[in-house]
Amino acid sequence: MKRIHPDTRIGLLVALPFVAFISLFLLYPTVAIVFSAFTPGGDYSVAGLGRALSGSYRQGFINSTALAGTTAVIGGIIGLTLAAVMRTLQRPRWLHSTLDSWSAVASQLGGVPLAFAFIAAIGTQGLLTKLFNQVGININDFGVSPTGFWGLVVVYLYFQIPLMFLVSLPALNGLRPTWREAAALMGASGARYWLRVGIPILTPAALGGMLLLFVNSFAAYATAYVLNPGGALVPLQIRFLLQGNVISGEEDLGYAIVTWVITLLLASLFLLTFLQRRTLRWTRS
Repeated sequence: MKRIHPDTRIGLLVALPFVAFISLFLLYPTVAIVFSAFTPGGDYSVAGLGRALSGSYRQGFINSTALAGTTAVIGGIIGLTLAAVMRTLQRPRWLHSTLDSWSAVASQLGGVPLAFAFIAAIGTQGLLTKLFNQVGININDFGVSPTGFWGLVVVYLYFQIPLMFLVSLPALNGLRPTWREAAALMGASGARYWLRVGIPILTPAALGGMLLLFVNSFAAYATAYVLNPGGALVPLQIRFLLQGNVISGEEDLGYAIVTWVITLLLASLFLLTFLQRRTLRWTRS
């Protein structure tokens, strides 16, 4: 019988509390919700899962997907471009550390504080709203409102862009200077280098970053609730169904919607893992 190395035993003992924590507060609730979604009222049925994708609830998935997809693409492009530009800048040196620190904070800043900050900026009585009104411009005429679709996009981009910036840096740092030099020695221009070498290598990391932004935006709850509590978004619909103030039996519909969200997140997780492995093939070489 093969003996377990002492270091392995120590590692298992250290990991045991974390595994217990994850099992208690993540795995068990997930299994319980999925079980409740398939057994509404104690009997097996998939009617709730079908209803969760119909009517206003289907519109909630459409709205959340549109919001998450828009912020993922815009935030991904801006964040990746910002990271690429900062990688080429050598001066001023303080700008790099400042931007890194701001990105680390801003990428985690969401919820109620962020919502109220944008209400104070572009709300009906917001600072920027009043400033534009003084010059005869009503920003609400352009759809700029914290409660509208593009208002939510602007608010979400505040934490989406710095998150993409942080995610993109390792992939950009993985581009070896020798690759650029070798391409130049072979007569390749800068544009051809990026077309044939840089972009193909960065594509898995960029897509993985955007996928992470999509999941991050799709599951955001507190910010959307403060700005538009009656909005047709999946997290808000789940809250309404599970808060206990609905018709008896509607809780099972909430479990069904959560089950679909879990399925979407798991599919995104597997795809993200695949893209990260493709990225590591180059960053570790």
